[in-house]
Amino acid sequence: MTGPLQLEAFLEMLSAERGAAANTLDAYRRDLTHFTGFLKDRAVALPNAAPADIRAYLAALSRARVAPRTAARRLSALRQFFRFLLAEGARADDPTSAIDSPRQGRSLPKILSEAEVEALLTAARARNKAKPGMDSLRLAALVELLYATGLRISEVVSLPDTALARDPRVLVVRGKGDKERMVPLNEPARDAVASYRVARRAVELRVQALARARVPAKSSRWLFPSNGRSGHVTRQRVAQMLKDLAVAAGVSPAKVSPHVLRHAFASHLLDHGADLRAVQKMLGHADISTTQIYTHVLDARLKSLVHRHHPLSKQSRSG
Repeated sequence: MTGPLQLEAFLEMLSAERGAAANTLDAYRRDLTHFTGFLKDRAVALPNAAPADIRAYLAALSRARVAPRTAARRLSALRQFFRFLLAEGARADDPTSAIDSPRQGRSLPKILSEAEVEALLTAARARNKAKPGMDSLRLAALVELLYATGLRISEVVSLPDTALARDPRVLVVRGKGDKERMVPLNEPARDAVASYRVARRAVELRVQALARARVPAKSSRWLFPSNGRSGHVTRQRVAQMLKDLAVAAGVSPAKVSPHVLRHAFASHLLDHGADLRAVQKMLGHADISTTQIYTHVLDARLKSLVHRHHPLSKQSRSG
């Protein structure tokens, strides 16, 4: 097989055997395509890359000041690809086996304080009261859901309209690797979603009536539908809506994103004594070490608190 065909076979394997999500497949494709472009100047086909080619690629990334985390992710994609070729008998060796990953520090996730999240929720509820309508109801439902569940934004926008069919107190989510998990839903989030769904259904019925359709009105299969290609609201659109809401709430828009609300969900739960394993399950983390990063956030916050307020702290005395 040629390089492009082997790349497609690799992506097909990730999808079929490992249940990789569409976003994951897109990331692998982008990283491997980027490496392919680099190899083109060296007159080397992707499947034939040698260790020297990969080292030269990493050096080029470093000269371009690509973040170590990004370089490490791209090298990881190459490792997975060449291991696949080795397992398939398309290569006799793995050119990445002797190459070390770029050194990278473990950065702590950005978080919002409880007061900042409350300001966002209050602003969303106030907008809903001041200008009731589909847009404000949808925004309120999205913000309540993101903070109440800690879902990934890709999971939220692709929620089916039946996600609460079994029990309105529990959200059924299909996450990474096509694994299903249940996440409890608090009352404000349930109420926000219920109000939004009632209003959305009323709009759908009015549209059908105006069109004088001969068939009964059908609701979208998505909880948050849109007229775009995917059929549901996009991650980018939700991110922009949150930035606009942050301005109204008096919170820096640079601090607010769907993923930051996921971080806030986890860190605030742990801050109030939640069990780490329970948070791991709700976040859908396969490895608890991924969840443990939030304990480091709490440790950093406590150190800062002591440094600023302990009577023996130099900073405290100087203030």
